[in-house]
Amino acid sequence: MAGRQRVGTRQTHRDKERDIEILKESVRKRDRIIERGTETGRERHIERTISTRSLTTLTLWEARSQPVSQYFNMSGGGSFVFTPMALRSLQLDEDMLERDKYKKQLASHQLNGYMLKKEARDRVGPAPTRSCTYVRPPAVCHDLVIQNAIYTGDADAVQRFFPRGVTSNLIIEPQGGDMRWVARGEGLWSLTYEQQLTTPLHITAGRGFVDCLRHLLQRGASVDLAPGGTTALHEACQNGQPQCVKLLLSHGANSNAVSEDGLMPLHMCTSPESLVCAKHLLQFGAAINGRSLNEDNTPLHVAAQNGLPGHTELYLHYGAALEKRNDDGLTPLNAACSQPQEKDDLERYTKVCELLLATGADVNTEDQDKQSPLHMACKNVNPDVVDRLLAHGACVNTMCYSGNAPMQNVLKVVAYKAEHKPERVVRSLLNHGSIRVWPGALPEVLKYCCVSPRTIEVLLNAYDRLKVTDDWVEAVSPEMFKEHKGFYESVFSLQQTPRSLQHLARWKFRNYLDGRVHKVVPQLDLPTFIKNFLLLEFRDYVH
Repeated sequence: MAGRQRVGTRQTHRDKERDIEILKESVRKRDRIIERGTETGRERHIERTISTRSLTTLTLWEARSQPVSQYFNMSGGGSFVFTPMALRSLQLDEDMLERDKYKKQLASHQLNGYMLKKEARDRVGPAPTRSCTYVRPPAVCHDLVIQNAIYTGDADAVQRFFPRGVTSNLIIEPQGGDMRWVARGEGLWSLTYEQQLTTPLHITAGRGFVDCLRHLLQRGASVDLAPGGTTALHEACQNGQPQCVKLLLSHGANSNAVSEDGLMPLHMCTSPESLVCAKHLLQFGAAINGRSLNEDNTPLHVAAQNGLPGHTELYLHYGAALEKRNDDGLTPLNAACSQPQEKDDLERYTKVCELLLATGADVNTEDQDKQSPLHMACKNVNPDVVDRLLAHGACVNTMCYSGNAPMQNVLKVVAYKAEHKPERVVRSLLNHGSIRVWPGALPEVLKYCCVSPRTIEVLLNAYDRLKVTDDWVEAVSPEMFKEHKGFYESVFSLQQTPRSLQHLARWKFRNYLDGRVHKVVPQLDLPTFIKNFLLLEFRDYVH
């Protein structure tokens, strides 16, 4: 009897050992499947040991793989079932753990941890080797008193809240901006403001609180911490805070740090106030030809697009590349000419173009749509830029993919940019040999350009004869006719009278020169008023 009991005991031990080996092998196979990613949607799992003695492991992955009615054998002959409520509870626990893990990752997220594209590494170059030390994840600050002291730049309060030995690496979650739906569990969603994570260092650097910034740095604030996707150096450059920029750089801030949007600090210098910031960055080794990830812009592109002559001159002095193209095929000169410009911005963009042309920028470089800088300058109606481009040899009759020459580009926007003096652009184009408008289309041109009588005047003076009809009269609105009555009466009078002999002599002379008017007329030994007349000087009437 005792022998049979010993045999039964050994058999039980062998069965348990066999079960353990089978279980271990199944776990290994499952782990290999999960690692290969072949079971999509089941990779996340939670292992829960029910009994260490029985060595039976229950996992959420297994529960999802079995029907609800499936039982799992336990040691001792018992059984257990995962009910829908139990599965839902496990799912909620898993989601909660993942949210907590994600928040911790955000809190400890530093810019150096971003997985940049290969293009970014190629543009910036290899990152400098730094000592790797463990940094405790920053805490989230919900104290409104501390936040108020930081946002208002109260240096005394900041020094009181961050004494020696207290870390200044905090995460602040300001609310505002766009709204979004957020899951709250149990199938509930709520509409809340998007949260942009920031730090005391970002706030003080962006607002120019130098004393507060210095104190935080002295208390060990991480200078390249970027929980919201940008460093404090990006914030200081974007807001034009040169003192803060210099202070951050002197404390080891990375002058070539790439933000989550793929921008370096030099790309953030987009205002005239940021010129000194750009100087500090270049002195601390910022990449003068660093490319942005999204648009492939260099700092010179950014300066040209924003009409910043000071930045442009600075970057050219440091050797910025003139003919680099961005993703749209634009060089810095193309970018300066293509940017929409208000009347008050024309002078700044003119200076930028002058600097680029003086350095040797190609005046006929075309973008992906075959548009040259002259096409774009005419579309933005910048007369001074048009004159500079023509003086440097811009092709006046090149057509883009849409079939428009520079003349068509300017005539299309006369009605919207009359205050930019489009008549100057049209006159310069005609003096440099631009093609004229087909005479049959003149009534249509008159309809859309009647707000600028001088534009109409210079166009009509390019013809020796005009067939004025009733369509011309109907094309001019009563308001425009009333406002410029003298001019339009002189135009409509040509319906019954020929052009004057004086005008016909001018037309014959200009037609003979055939596009060389701008070169020949200034060299003639003629009185100034005759030269101006030959160059289509404005008289506010036609004859």
